Amino acid sequence: MTEWIQTGGQSMMEPVTAAVLLVLLVSLIQGLIRGASGSARRLFFFVWESIVIVACLVLASHWAGKLSPVAADMLRKHVIVPSRELGSIEQAWYTLITSIRDFALLRYVLLFLFIYLLLRVAASGLNPLLELIFRRRAHVDADGRQQERRMALPRQRAASRVFGALLGGVHGAGRAFIFIGVLFVYVSLLPSGIGAQMIKQSPLYMQAAALLEPVAGDMLAGRGPVLAEAMQAEFQNILQRKYEVIDYAIPADIEQAAAQVVKDAATDEAKARALYAWLGTRIAYDWDKARNYEEQGIWQEQSPQNTFDTRKGVCIDVARLYDMMARAVDVEVRVVTGLGADGKGGFGPHAWNEVRIDGKWLPLDATWASSGDWFNSPDFEQTHIRDKQLSI
Repeated sequence: MTEWIQTGGQSMMEPVTAAVLLVLLVSLIQGLIRGASGSARRLFFFVWESIVIVACLVLASHWAGKLSPVAADMLRKHVIVPSRELGSIEQAWYTLITSIRDFALLRYVLLFLFIYLLLRVAASGLNPLLELIFRRRAHVDADGRQQERRMALPRQRAASRVFGALLGGVHGAGRAFIFIGVLFVYVSLLPSGIGAQMIKQSPLYMQAAALLEPVAGDMLAGRGPVLAEAMQAEFQNILQRKYEVIDYAIPADIEQAAAQVVKDAATDEAKARALYAWLGTRIAYDWDKARNYEEQGIWQEQSPQNTFDTRKGVCIDVARLYDMMARAVDVEVRVVTGLGADGKGGFGPHAWNEVRIDGKWLPLDATWASSGDWFNSPDFEQTHIRDKQLSI
């Protein structure tokens, strides 16, 4: 702190330092206005609130971990997507509830927030009792404070304000410490986040981080990229689930077509290959739709039924129709999103499928079927980069 004060003139305008100084200044002014008794009360409840927050965070984390598998089992038993066309509200509901059921990170986060809020509400019920206890121990109430101010000598009032300012400074130091702690967690978890580099260059932050590092550094080190990847993967899972719910019901004409395509296939792999060949030769690539999206940002959403009826679509449309037809003939399948080679040395957004054959997921790309054999081809992984998704 001494070093920081000595170099304060050079770093006064640095954002982190300026924010801490503002917190301290506001707290000092508040303490000066409130006086000794008012500042003591505020400091007490600040410390109490900090303890409650930490306790609620720890308990919420513990119980969210304990209840997450219980909630998953309960939802698996009671949540079944209806085998009929769903309205938009039903689609949103089943996307949410099945995502909570199947995706562990989303389930944990929601349980954590719910339990934390419950604990905070419960803890807030103690505030009136603590208020009463504090007032009795301080031997002062609201009316008493007003009378004391009227009867106090100017010197006593000045001493009360000075002591109040000191207590306000202690309060401000606590606030500043929490502020720096939040910055430390943010920089540790998201080292490439917005403003993280600027925060790390702050002289005040560097000194505070040196104190926090032995306490929390090992626990947080390296978690940033892991957390970012986990959140991105969970988001991809939820987007994928949206399509799964929308496409869950299989129209009769698509089901009949799928059955006709695989009528001579004896194994799941033969069924998957027959469907791959059928879509690859029947569904034309919709270049107009692709150009509208690439050049004007206009995206035309279409269902597998639209793709089946018009016999054209882009990669995601082909992949969704393949998914629906494969499910119609009891082949385990999923839609995969990611990047596909563009033939010019680069990659662009793409979608394809994977089918589960003898316990293994085999990739296939019916959109590219006209350009070669893309059913579990040897160089598939060199031309297709899938989005990272969490296992469920």
